[in-house]
Amino acid sequence: MTFTLTSIYTKSSKRYGKKLLYSASASLGLAALLLSQTAAAITTKNVTYTVDNQPYEGYYAKADKPNAPFILLIHDWDGLTDYERKRADMLANEGYNVLAADMFGKGIRPTNIEDNKRLTGALYDDRSKMRRLLQGALNAGQAQGNDARTGVTMGYCFGGTVALELARSGFPQKAFVPFHGAFDTPTGQSYNKTTGEILVFHGSADESVSLESFATLGKTLEAAKVPHEMVTYSGAPHAFSVFGSDRYDARADERSWKRYLDFLAEAYK
Repeated sequence: MTFTLTSIYTKSSKRYGKKLLYSASASLGLAALLLSQTAAAITTKNVTYTVDNQPYEGYYAKADKPNAPFILLIHDWDGLTDYERKRADMLANEGYNVLAADMFGKGIRPTNIEDNKRLTGALYDDRSKMRRLLQGALNAGQAQGNDARTGVTMGYCFGGTVALELARSGFPQKAFVPFHGAFDTPTGQSYNKTTGEILVFHGSADESVSLESFATLGKTLEAAKVPHEMVTYSGAPHAFSVFGSDRYDARADERSWKRYLDFLAEAYK
């Protein structure tokens, strides 16, 4: 299947709470990350777009520089929250235009595990719809003046799995970057059409996605001759980057974030 911008277009069973960034539980590691941010002004807004005649509402953070590279950010299984908005802001402060996509629908924000499973499960079962939602988000980013074909798609947990779906679709981008995602390749799919690099961040103590699955992805990418870099962090559990949660691992978060920023700088130098 071929994708164009006009017509283009597994998971944890344990709940981890997301808290506001500046809560008392925020770690010193996160504070260090924030202090490293530049002082450049950014602009942010909600962006509504349509997929299959249904409204979706993403969050757009624009860098204070011309021709900033584009990043599509995909949320994890509890939808687009303050966590993804903050990550988008952090990247915009580093000089990137970021659209945090909505994979569930405008106003649909799950509040419990059952809703998380239902919403993500429906998309796991309908990969065609998942790709149409990616299409809609990419088109929304393009409508903001970005070149989605030279961009990067990243995601957290569920979002990391979605980022790999886009990689397998053959849509041309610089890179696809899952943070603690899932790596199983659906039946009938492959990485033979993947055009960009894949950068993977994974916790060695992840009980939801095994190291065996991580290694299998590496073998699959190698066989498909897809350029890739895969990094594990000892002791880091699933969702290690979610600051304010009981799974947050400051060491893994700081190191993966630094490597990600270095990777982006290399890609766009």
